[in-house]
Amino acid sequence: MTLSITSTTAKQPLIDPQPNFKLKDIIKTLPKQVFLKNPRKAWQQVILSVAMVGLGYFGLAISPWYLLPIIWIFTGTALTGFFVIGHDAAHHSFSNSRRVNDIVGHILMLPLLYPFHGWRILHNHHHKHTNKLSVDNAWQPWKPEDYNNAGWLMQLVYRAMRGRLWWLASIVHWAGLHFQWNRFAGKQREQVKFSALLVIIGGGIGLTLLTLTTGWWGLVKFWLIPWLIYHFWMSTFTLVHHTAVDVQFQPASEWNEATAQLAGTIHCDYPWWVEILCHDINVHVPHHISTAIPAYNLRAAHEIIQANWGKYVKERQFNWGLLLEITDNCHLYDPENCYQTFDDFHS
Repeated sequence: MTLSITSTTAKQPLIDPQPNFKLKDIIKTLPKQVFLKNPRKAWQQVILSVAMVGLGYFGLAISPWYLLPIIWIFTGTALTGFFVIGHDAAHHSFSNSRRVNDIVGHILMLPLLYPFHGWRILHNHHHKHTNKLSVDNAWQPWKPEDYNNAGWLMQLVYRAMRGRLWWLASIVHWAGLHFQWNRFAGKQREQVKFSALLVIIGGGIGLTLLTLTTGWWGLVKFWLIPWLIYHFWMSTFTLVHHTAVDVQFQPASEWNEATAQLAGTIHCDYPWWVEILCHDINVHVPHHISTAIPAYNLRAAHEIIQANWGKYVKERQFNWGLLLEITDNCHLYDPENCYQTFDDFHS
């Protein structure tokens, strides 16, 4: 049975929505060791991801057709590890060198056709305004009045992305936001333009050569399906990170940085092989406390946060029931009634 949330649901407040502590107070409880970059561990993650992606493509090349679904899932998940390393590079938690971070980020995100700088800039906006209503740009729920004022086509797309087609949402986000360098200004515009053109030209050449050498089935087999698996995880991770019936979005006038990052971010345990291939990206609370914590230190930081701030920490176990609860109930949002389903809105 899934939980039903209606428009008359009482508002579920965060614990101490205006607490007597600040984000810096949480950071002070973390030892310096969790912030230290370890080049050996960082490059071990790169080697692991490259090896696993290579193993996946080798499996796709030699396996019979009936094993392809398993290998597609493995390869797409391993490709998600590329993104996680690029994610650290975007936060400058991969290396102390900005140049190294930029190079690693561009190289590892290129096979995913993801423009590094465009994503980096928009993602940092998400961290600065996490769960701030109408400001956050990562899986921001629409308010009922915004949904009501949207055209029927946009309503249809939004219903699909917040419902059973949630796994396609990151493709819409990728295509709609990260190639439009004219939305940026100054140095940022040039950076976003460089990353976007690198993906357009590099990806165009790569996909053309793949099609010429392996045919249309090769394009589907070696690129499209692993890429869709990767976007399944991107959509799922991002959705689960900040969406639950007991997680609030606050208007800017009421938003508090400490509770938004600590109690508005969800730790979710996934199957062990997903955690390994994706470098613990779902140990997500410490990452929102400080983006300076490298991926390989997230678990140690989480244990300390849990010990000191456990009453604020929300933890989940990944399963289909969790996804159904979110996609059945977390549709429209207003500060007074929290989440409202589409059915409740239309009734």
